[in-house]
Amino acid sequence: MGRRWAALRGLVVKESRHVLRDRQTLVILLLMPLVQVLLYGYAIRTDVSGIRTVIVDPTPDIATRSLLARFEASDRYDVREVVPTDFAIERGFASGALRQAIVLPTDVERRLGRGEPISVLIVTDGSDPNAGSAMRSYAEAILRRWYSEASTNTLGGARGIRVESRMRYNPTLESANLFVPGLIALVVTIVSAMMTAIAITRETEMGTMEMLLVSPLRPSAIVLGKVLPYAALGLLNVFIVLSAAAAVFHVPVRGSLALLLAECLLYVFTTLAIGIVISTAARTQRTAMLMALGGLLLPTIMLSGFIFPIASMPTPLRVFSNIVPARWFLVIVRGIMLKGAGLGTLWQETLVLLGLTTALLAVGIRRLSVRLD
Repeated sequence: MGRRWAALRGLVVKESRHVLRDRQTLVILLLMPLVQVLLYGYAIRTDVSGIRTVIVDPTPDIATRSLLARFEASDRYDVREVVPTDFAIERGFASGALRQAIVLPTDVERRLGRGEPISVLIVTDGSDPNAGSAMRSYAEAILRRWYSEASTNTLGGARGIRVESRMRYNPTLESANLFVPGLIALVVTIVSAMMTAIAITRETEMGTMEMLLVSPLRPSAIVLGKVLPYAALGLLNVFIVLSAAAAVFHVPVRGSLALLLAECLLYVFTTLAIGIVISTAARTQRTAMLMALGGLLLPTIMLSGFIFPIASMPTPLRVFSNIVPARWFLVIVRGIMLKGAGLGTLWQETLVLLGLTTALLAVGIRRLSVRLD
């Protein structure tokens, strides 16, 4: 029994020394809980704010200006403009510049004075079912409070307000239409970024990288040879997710399938570049995995709009989310699949993603080449 305890004690001491020697992993393990608590505490918001809204008011008058003032005074709304017709709002919804439109009838003041019923149409972006339901509820509450006060100030006995609601892109508010496109980003991130980081770090940790360096291949060619299999695997996972989305969950692809695949390929290279950058900073496979989990998967889930709306997050997190590639990719993939948007609408997000990919590849290959030299 004494020998067993001695052996166990020796094993514990040996492993403890190993952990203490790997200071990089130790620091990550100690900082990760703090980062997770702060990230989850600030990023998780079920309410919606900063709703980009347009008011369609064919005949502005005192009553409609009073309603506009209510929307502008609410911290939940960001009223972009007041337009006379709903002709131009389609492009705003497709590009994501608008989340909601309030379409008013003509001669609202006169209808209130005569006691005629008023019909108001609320058009909401339903690609995010939870946010869409919340936005519809917010708008209905403001409209009914406004009508209740406005009708008591008129001479006629107003008979009511009819609020009609229309959900764009997801009329039935299916949650699969929100989560399944986001799973493409999550799966590609796991396969391409994490596996690339671990694969390159493994070669360095096991000492087999030196064998590659004495070969006629240049460092950039070595990197290319290491990441190409994971690029193919990432693209294959895209096909699997899209097939399951169509066959099992009936998620539509309303836009160009060729454009969707091209954007997915671009994101595959983005995640490969991130994996290369991680491999240049990590000394061991364990460290590379922790860095990928803490520095990549958490932002992909929390700060990309995958689950929680970015507009409801604090300003520092909203600013930081701009450097999270998944944020831009999710706007692209949801725009193509759910809204039928094309490159003419999504060119800005595509350029941002292309710029991030180019910068990450340049930094990753340069740092890895210096490290190999």
